[in-house]
Amino acid sequence: MLQIRRSEERGHANHGWLDSHHTFSFAGYYDPKHMGFRSLRVINEDRVAPGRGFGAHPHRDMEILSYVLEGKLAHTDSMGHEEVLGPNEIQRMSAGTGVVHSEYNGSKTEPVHFLQIWIEPAKDGVPATYEQLAFAPEEKRGQWKQLAGPLKAPGVSIINQDAKVYVSELGEGEEIDHAFAPERYGWLHVIRGGVTVNGKALKTGDAVAISKEPSISIKADEASEVLLFDLA
Repeated sequence: MLQIRRSEERGHANHGWLDSHHTFSFAGYYDPKHMGFRSLRVINEDRVAPGRGFGAHPHRDMEILSYVLEGKLAHTDSMGHEEVLGPNEIQRMSAGTGVVHSEYNGSKTEPVHFLQIWIEPAKDGVPATYEQLAFAPEEKRGQWKQLAGPLKAPGVSIINQDAKVYVSELGEGEEIDHAFAPERYGWLHVIRGGVTVNGKALKTGDAVAISKEPSISIKADEASEVLLFDLA
């Protein structure tokens, strides 16, 4: 079964310095029908103005992933990390027992456009950790590039949950498939472009919840980038 979540149905907040779209309920946006999907709790698409950002704030017991689409995202935290994240990198912060961090635009002149993703952990109270991994753009072109998962592998960030996160960049007319093991679920988010998933057309910002499907076939109707979650 495929259940489509259209881009324009998402929550939206524009604070001037921050323009944010919420796939699931978040902050001032609340919809009891969209509280998350399986362990996937948040997908926020954020655009932050030059020189602005989120001041120091706490998190705990959440797996937090950031994926930059354009620009630079600067990060500092109470674990002592001071990093800058750009495209073709994945940042993972396991908040665990607690961490304080800030995120802000790493440029004084250009906006930053990124996705922030929250995944509920399999176990609470683990030590807080941080990881940032870069990959070559070719790794996601015409194929799945795994960004995160429960098991360590080269170029894959470990998360405290039975969930795998993939990204793929497709040229017009290219196709890619993904098979789901029994009792697995999927969430596909279109980062940009337009694709057809098992006959359903999706555009930028659209998503689809995938339940009780053995596999999906994705065809790019134009140059596209998609994010896939394979969930327990």
